[in-house]
Amino acid sequence: MRGVIGFVEAMDRPNGGVVLCVSAGHQLVKAKSKSVEQGADIKSARRVLRMEAQALDDLAATLDHRFEAAIDQLANTAGRVVVTGMGKSGHVGRKIAATLASVGTPALYVHPAEASHGDMGMIAVSDTVVALSNSGETAELGDLLSYARRFSIPVIAITANAASTLGEAANITLALPPSPEACPLGLAPTTSTTMMLALGDALAVALLERKGFTSQNFHVLHPGGKLGRKLLRVSDVMHADGEVPLLGMDAPMGEALITMTAKRFGCVGIVDAANALVGVITDGDLRRHIGDDLLHRRTREVMTPDPKTIRPAALASEALGLMNARAITSVFVVEDGVPVGILHIHDVLRAGVA
Repeated sequence: MRGVIGFVEAMDRPNGGVVLCVSAGHQLVKAKSKSVEQGADIKSARRVLRMEAQALDDLAATLDHRFEAAIDQLANTAGRVVVTGMGKSGHVGRKIAATLASVGTPALYVHPAEASHGDMGMIAVSDTVVALSNSGETAELGDLLSYARRFSIPVIAITANAASTLGEAANITLALPPSPEACPLGLAPTTSTTMMLALGDALAVALLERKGFTSQNFHVLHPGGKLGRKLLRVSDVMHADGEVPLLGMDAPMGEALITMTAKRFGCVGIVDAANALVGVITDGDLRRHIGDDLLHRRTREVMTPDPKTIRPAALASEALGLMNARAITSVFVVEDGVPVGILHIHDVLRAGVA
């Protein structure tokens, strides 16, 4: 069996004999090696995550009055927040600018190298610059910093070296705590960019809370996608004006039947002299009174009083929950007691709220 790399294993046969099996040893070695590699991969990943988690804890502990000063500056910026950075810091900067803009603080990213070739015109004297550089010595930031100083444009620096050129040039410096990069070579931006990204989120959320930014504001800036649909208001999808089936308390039931058929919501709202909603007549009410000389009765005699209603400013998802909980297909939309619309469950489902 020359040339076969493997091992011989004795196996019992049912008849009591023994057979020798040759197994491909290189396959077992390969499988064992793969298992060892997988274990090493997980160990490496956990080391990275724990190092970065520790760095974030250290960063949280260092926040002080300088962070509050940065929030004051950003909140009082009449123009836009201009975020800049080179390389990996630039990629983080793009995300920070996008997050700020999405929560109500106008922001944009300006590439520092492109700024030296005409994009400096994107930065106005009413703006605030947020510059990212781990070392604080990024050469491409030089022209942009000079421009900011020349026109007295405030600069907020995010850097690990407060004594650097960037740290010294900035009006406010948010220093990252000393933390080794998770890269075993200590070279690839990992821990440092994680801290920058998290600090950008902290600035955005603090600004959001300072400004009292609401879910309604959020919906205005996020009209598309699943998130936008979840933030739809009842007023966005309800039927209003002449589409709303309404009658007075003394209207004959014959008229109620005609209205219910014409409006096709399976119900009619009953209002008093002040136009306040006081009851509703549904298909169920008709069935309950079908033998009571129904057509000769008045709406007040047949209606169900104090129906469930919803506000126009409520989320459409709240209306869907109400209709599901009450096993109803339509709900009147009321403002100060007066019906201003009606919402059918199909309207909510078509809007993609579910």
